Amino acid sequence: MTTPPRRHALVALGVTAALALTACAGTSGTNAPAPAQKVAVSTTIPSDPVTLTLAYSNDPPTKTLIDGFTQKHPNVTIKPQMTPFNDYVKSIKLAMSGDAAPDIAQYNPGAMNSLVPAGLILDLGPWATAYGWTGKFPPSTLEILSSDKSAKQFGTGGLYAVPGGLSVVGVYYNKKLVKEAPKTLGEFEAAMQKVKDSGGTPLSLGGLQVGGFHLWNALLNVTGNVDEYRGWVYGKPGATIETEGAKKATDTIAAWAKKGFFPDSANATADTDALANFAKGKSAFLVTGNWGATALEKDLKDDVGFFLMPTASADQPAKVASGASVAYAISAKTKHPNVAAAFLDYLSSPEAAKIEFDGGFMPVDTKTEVGGEGLRGEIATVFGPVAQSNGIVPFPDYASPGMIDKLTPGIQGLISGKMTTDDFLKSLQESWDAHHGS
Repeated sequence: MTTPPRRHALVALGVTAALALTACAGTSGTNAPAPAQKVAVSTTIPSDPVTLTLAYSNDPPTKTLIDGFTQKHPNVTIKPQMTPFNDYVKSIKLAMSGDAAPDIAQYNPGAMNSLVPAGLILDLGPWATAYGWTGKFPPSTLEILSSDKSAKQFGTGGLYAVPGGLSVVGVYYNKKLVKEAPKTLGEFEAAMQKVKDSGGTPLSLGGLQVGGFHLWNALLNVTGNVDEYRGWVYGKPGATIETEGAKKATDTIAAWAKKGFFPDSANATADTDALANFAKGKSAFLVTGNWGATALEKDLKDDVGFFLMPTASADQPAKVASGASVAYAISAKTKHPNVAAAFLDYLSSPEAAKIEFDGGFMPVDTKTEVGGEGLRGEIATVFGPVAQSNGIVPFPDYASPGMIDKLTPGIQGLISGKMTTDDFLKSLQESWDAHHGS
C-alpha cells in the first residue's frame, strides 16, 4: 500500500491556529504565487452572511449538495458555475488565476494538476487535521488528490481536494442471457464463449473513447499487483507498467478480440452507444462505471445485474476496483477558506451520502445506509467492502498528461490486431517517462 498522504499536524479539532497558506498574486492572468498569508484555521462557521462561488463541470448532485449545505447554514450562499467538461479543463487555470476566481472548484488530478504548481489552490492539510478527514474519507480517495508541489507524484505531499461522490467500474450483465454472475475470471470467459457459440455478442465495448481502457484496467486490477500499479499512476520513482500482470491483462484483451467477444464495430463505437446497445439487449455484458446504472435500470429493470471483475479464484473474491471521485478544491484567492472547508467537510456527512447516492454516485461515507434497491443497491453492496478496505484504484490516464492519448488508440490497436502487447505497454511507459523521468 502506498504511504498515506502526509498531513500537517498541530491543529486539533475545533482549535484555531495561524498557518501559512499559499495564495496567488492578485493580478488577473498571473500565475506567480504571492507571499504566504496567515490564515486562522477554524471549524466554526461565522454567523455573518457569506457568499461563495463553486465552479464545476459535472451534472448534479453538485447543486443538490450545495442546497443541503446551505439549508444547514442559511447565512451561507453558494453560487454554482457549471461549464462543460472539455471547456472547463481548458479554462479553469485562467479562471483560478483571475481576480474573480471561484472559491471552490471541481478538481481532476489528471487534467488539472497544473493548478498545484501554479499555487492556485490551497493545501488542505490543516483542515484535514482539524476535521479528521483521514477518518471520514476513504484513504485511497485522498491519496490520488494528494501530491508534491510539482504535481508529478501523487500519494504524498499536500492534500489539494476531497471527494464529493465516488465511482466504481464493474461488469453489468443481462440476466436474460446470463443466469448468474460469474465468480471467477475463467467462468466469465466461459460465459462469453457460450454467448458467442449461441450466435450472440458477448461484450458491448466502446473502443472509440474510454471503454476499452476501462476494460483493460478492470482486468489489470485482478491480474496485476495493486501496489505496483498504484505506484505507477502516482508517479513513484522507478515505477513501470511493463509488468507481468499488465502483460497478462493486455494479452487477455487481444485474446478476447480474436475469439470474437467484442462487436466488429467496437473501435468505432462511443461509450454512450456501447451502453445503449447493451440496454437494448444486443450483448450479454458491459464493462463501465456506476454512472450507467440509472439508464440501464430504466431500460432493463430487473434484468440487469452488476459484479466486479472476478479474480482467478472464487476463494479470493475481488476487493479492488477502478474508481474516481468528483472532487473539490479551494481557491488560494478565496476570502472565506474556512467556510469553503466546511462545505468540503459536509461532503463526508451521512446527509451528503444520501444526496450523492441519489445523484448516481457512490457515497463518500461508505458506512451510511443509503436505502438503495435494485441495480444501484446491488452496486453499493459490492462497492462498500472495496471502499472500506482501501481497494479503490485510480484510472490509468492519471499517470501522465498525455496518457489517454496512448491508452485509447493502443487498445484499438490490440482489438484490431495491429499492436502487440509489448508495444502497447512500451508506449504507456514512454508517456510516463516523458512526464516523470525514466
